[in-house]
Amino acid sequence: MSTKGYNIVSLIRKKRDGNPLTRDEISYLIDEYTKDEVPDYQMSAFLMASFLNGMDEDEASALTHSMLHSGRVLDLSDIAGTKVDKHSTGGVGDKLSLILAPIVASYDVPVPMISGRGLGHTGGTLDKMESIPGFNVDMTLERYQEILAKCGMVMAGQTEEVAPADKRLYALRDVTATVESIPLIAGSIMSKKLAEGIDALVLDVKFGSGAFMKTHEDAQKLAETLVAIGEDFGIETVAYLTNMNQPLGYKVGNWLEVEESMESLQGDGPDDVMEVTHMLAGTMIMLGGMAKTVEEGIQMSHKAVGNGQAFDKWLELTEEQGGDASVLKDFSAYDHAEYSFEYKAPQSGYITEIDAYGIGMASLELGAGRKKKDDDIDPVAGIELHHKIGSKVEKGQPIVTGYMNDENLIEPSKNYLADAFTIKNEQPESIKMITRRVDREGIHPTGD
Repeated sequence: MSTKGYNIVSLIRKKRDGNPLTRDEISYLIDEYTKDEVPDYQMSAFLMASFLNGMDEDEASALTHSMLHSGRVLDLSDIAGTKVDKHSTGGVGDKLSLILAPIVASYDVPVPMISGRGLGHTGGTLDKMESIPGFNVDMTLERYQEILAKCGMVMAGQTEEVAPADKRLYALRDVTATVESIPLIAGSIMSKKLAEGIDALVLDVKFGSGAFMKTHEDAQKLAETLVAIGEDFGIETVAYLTNMNQPLGYKVGNWLEVEESMESLQGDGPDDVMEVTHMLAGTMIMLGGMAKTVEEGIQMSHKAVGNGQAFDKWLELTEEQGGDASVLKDFSAYDHAEYSFEYKAPQSGYITEIDAYGIGMASLELGAGRKKKDDDIDPVAGIELHHKIGSKVEKGQPIVTGYMNDENLIEPSKNYLADAFTIKNEQPESIKMITRRVDREGIHPTGD
């Protein structure tokens, strides 16, 4: 029994029976867990009760607040400008942070970005950046603020000081089958983002085979929860629902995605990548006060790519964080994979479906991802797609090239590729990349 009169078993029972906990009860539970006063087995019971019975909006906000204040919350008030970040719920080929951050920062909108690593079929922003020789993502929070003040952007990993309760809870959720809970996901995302000291946030909430949220309905629920939490904390928050029913862009794998990002920053990006990038970047520029509307922000985003200022900003950051910028200007200077193979179309027709999850797993099998948290990553391993949904292909035509440094990894990768493509005689409808905008005013369809 605590001095506050809360009994942990009683709190678990209350949640088990489907009753909401108060803010004080959630705060006490998280504080005691962070101090090792609540063992993992009791917290596991609470997580499962929350997973099965859900949490209301107040509970989700209280959980976020408790995890946020379990560690250090950055004060960036001495850095001029409205600080705006972007978060993606993750997907195959999602390299957008590397493109949009320098676009936005090139307009004097500071972008403080704390990112994560990949696990499973989705890649991590930190792993992509670390494929650039010398690029350092591990730094003190003081160095983080120094780089942000100098470059207008920074891309770093989560330190032990930022939302430590979230770090512990996520590890526990991962081994207790309680990851797929919208309030728990939302609390995890928002506690880390709010700890950055941001003023506004743009969210890219993905749905489809290569995303965490498989259905549009679940993605929309997550977006609504995230926006509600952000607004509750006084952070202007806008979310977009984006399609992940095929990989984003043509390259999947760490250095391969850096290549495609640099091509995108120099005006040669794939249409799907740039459509989502410009929408997110334009919204960030608007929230940062440099554009009156999202449409004006989108035009400015296009301009930053066209005139080279965004690419120059990325080169500046790379050098500031210890990276070798020369390989970003000349890819041939980079050590490429020792082996490659082609996967060919098994029949003629139109590609009607691409299982993004299967492509992600094929890339992982080649060494581009982790099966366990401590696995090493091969930065040059990965998949390059030559065709996307809607393309007409002939039997025997190469549709994928795989890259790796170990020939023994080819067959396991091909097993995933064999199930990843659906080819039929009729051309499919084109994929709509952005379907909804969610903000404080509600849910809005995007485009036609």
